[in-house]
Amino acid sequence: MEFIFWIAVFGSVYSYAIYPALLKLVRPCQQNLESSRPASLPAVSLIIACRNEQARLRHKLDNALAVDYPSMEIIVASDASDDGSDDIVREYEAKGIRLVRAPVRRGKEFAQGLAISEASGDVIVLSDAGTDLPPDSIRKMAENFDDPTVGAVSSEDRFISEDGKVTGEGAYVRYEMWLRRLETQRAGLVGLSGSFFGVRRSIVRDWNASIPSDFACALHAVRAGMRAVADPRVIGVYRDIKDPSKEFARKVRTAIRGMTAVAAMREVLNPVKYGAFAFQVWGHKIMRWLVPWFMVLLLAVSVLLAREQSWYAAALALQLLGYGTALVGALVPAARRFALVKLAYFFAQVNLALARASLEFLGGRRIVQWEPSARKAGTAM
Repeated sequence: MEFIFWIAVFGSVYSYAIYPALLKLVRPCQQNLESSRPASLPAVSLIIACRNEQARLRHKLDNALAVDYPSMEIIVASDASDDGSDDIVREYEAKGIRLVRAPVRRGKEFAQGLAISEASGDVIVLSDAGTDLPPDSIRKMAENFDDPTVGAVSSEDRFISEDGKVTGEGAYVRYEMWLRRLETQRAGLVGLSGSFFGVRRSIVRDWNASIPSDFACALHAVRAGMRAVADPRVIGVYRDIKDPSKEFARKVRTAIRGMTAVAAMREVLNPVKYGAFAFQVWGHKIMRWLVPWFMVLLLAVSVLLAREQSWYAAALALQLLGYGTALVGALVPAARRFALVKLAYFFAQVNLALARASLEFLGGRRIVQWEPSARKAGTAM
């Protein structure tokens, strides 16, 4: 029983603490992004994924037009929008923005694939309608492609709440960005920020619309003998969720899509073929998805061992304190203004979503169609 306890502890903390610690033991690749100033920049095609984005599409298109880049076309990939979004895009045709519309709704990746087939840029930049791009963001992203070993470049997320304060998710996002920097300096990113990233056109000719593009493009880079990197200078800014009650469902959908991607590309789990990159997929993806089940096992074993030794009783008390804090955050939203309550609530919500996603994925649920999360109006810059 004690052995099971420690296995559960290991499984609960591996992805969040042990895995990044192991990454830090690996000698990082040499990088000097700040001094990277290529003589010429590649032609870029900015593709904006759109599904019924009437409320915020004009803001996004104005933001895209404000991006400072010498050679860039802008394409809106509409997933059969039926709310007037396509008409808004047509209003911008005179400014050089082009519409590529899927005739029927088949999901974000399908619409992106249609746009990629019509794009002319050497670098494809994919972005969502809810993400704002600073004026110099694509220029900084494109500079990375001067390195022939770089196949894809991810932005770093900046989560802005309505009052500008850090939320539980903001702290969690900062942790994820730190982890991505570690992966960038080793075998490369396991997954890109789906709301804003760039990829060489030459490595995405074999486009699979059933696999989330943020994971698929990272793997395309590895298959081509390159790597995916995150550049902390490249920022994608997005705002608070308009309806927080729908955030849990979004996390479930995201996890199911990730599981579907790994299942479809399961050869990436083979360390013989993919080496250190496979180790990172196991650490960042598989072990992360198993955390809620290790936590359940840890709680059950702690209850059984609590009477045996004070150490196990303390471990049980600590877990109950954490779950109780998360419960307070769930029942009393105002309490989330306290940092520990926010973090406990968000951590519990993430792992509940992963547990549900695991059950639904094993039950056969797959997600191809995509419904973007509604976020609060106004600029996120």
